[in-house]
Amino acid sequence: MNRRTLVKNSPLILSSATAFSFQANSAVRFGIIGTGGRGQYVGTLMAKDPNARITAICDKYADRIDGAKTKIPGAGKATVYRDYKQLLADPNIDAVLIATPVFLHPEHFEAAILAKKHIYCEKPAGSDVAGCKRILKAWEKRDPSKRIQFGFQQRFSSQYLKARSYLTTGKIGDMKLMMSYWVLGYLPPVKDSGQYADLPLEEQKLRRWASWNNLSGGPIVEQDCHGIDTINWFANDVHPTSAVGRGGLRFPLAYGDWGTDHHDVIYQYPNGLEGWLISIKHTAGYRDVKEQFYGAKGMLETSRSYMKLHGMTPDVRFKSADDLRDTSLMEKEESISDITGEATAIFFKGILAGEALDMTKTSVESTLTAIMGRMAIETKREIAWDEMMRSA
Repeated sequence: MNRRTLVKNSPLILSSATAFSFQANSAVRFGIIGTGGRGQYVGTLMAKDPNARITAICDKYADRIDGAKTKIPGAGKATVYRDYKQLLADPNIDAVLIATPVFLHPEHFEAAILAKKHIYCEKPAGSDVAGCKRILKAWEKRDPSKRIQFGFQQRFSSQYLKARSYLTTGKIGDMKLMMSYWVLGYLPPVKDSGQYADLPLEEQKLRRWASWNNLSGGPIVEQDCHGIDTINWFANDVHPTSAVGRGGLRFPLAYGDWGTDHHDVIYQYPNGLEGWLISIKHTAGYRDVKEQFYGAKGMLETSRSYMKLHGMTPDVRFKSADDLRDTSLMEKEESISDITGEATAIFFKGILAGEALDMTKTSVESTLTAIMGRMAIETKREIAWDEMMRSA
């Protein structure tokens, strides 16, 4: 293979025009579609990155635009769009952050693919099976030189990566059980806040999309998907074959149509591996968000703030064997930074280095895994992957 053939065929090498543009500007020019709470948070991390420059912002609502201008560094000078199609048509934008309501992710992802932008799309991929299939259909038209990341930021955390290396090198032995805990929340809602009460009902729902199953996917899809993506990842990115689950409401709804505020799901993976999801909302500020991976020789525990490796207890007859304050059998490493910041930094560094990355397939499968769990809870019976896929 000669040099000309290598350059032509390699997806990791930027075109001369693109490379020149990045060199001349010394930063990736990015736009934000959706400047609500998550768009402002992730957009701020991106705007502070020395390898990025905020160029445009887009939202349907003027107050969201004003909030972005106030809170995101540099957004006050960015071009403002009210139509996402106009933002994607802007040749001055290299990359886009999609931070819109979940049910809109497939539409906006498809448009960004066709516009040939680098994409950072917030999780999950969609709110239902049909939306996930739309993303996969759009994905077939992708430019393989572009970087596509989703907001499953655990995959970029230094501590998560270290824990996974311990698993893949056999440090905990043969793993047969994985557990994801998503336990958090504030006081249970007593009454509707009345927010946006003067707006038409459809606009109220769109503003408060997270409370509605068809707009967000519900709590298991919109929130718990982080832990589900992590156990799929540690299962070597093989999706489960079936799920059973139970759940319900501990407290009456003040708004929206969530079916559960607590639920547990057992996922069956190939080769006898199980993954358990345990999720509880409205815990009065108590928080326990983590994953555990049980092997024959040890146990790994991961979270946004640390990773742990528990070794073999010498003799369980000792009274101290169950005392986890004894750290002699434990290796622990604290996270050194915000894992979302780690993910966005890697996004821009990868673009500048011409390193293509595509998370679409695993992100869609993790979203579908959450949807399968939701279906199992709703039907109170086992749901197989194939049945879930045939549902839309």
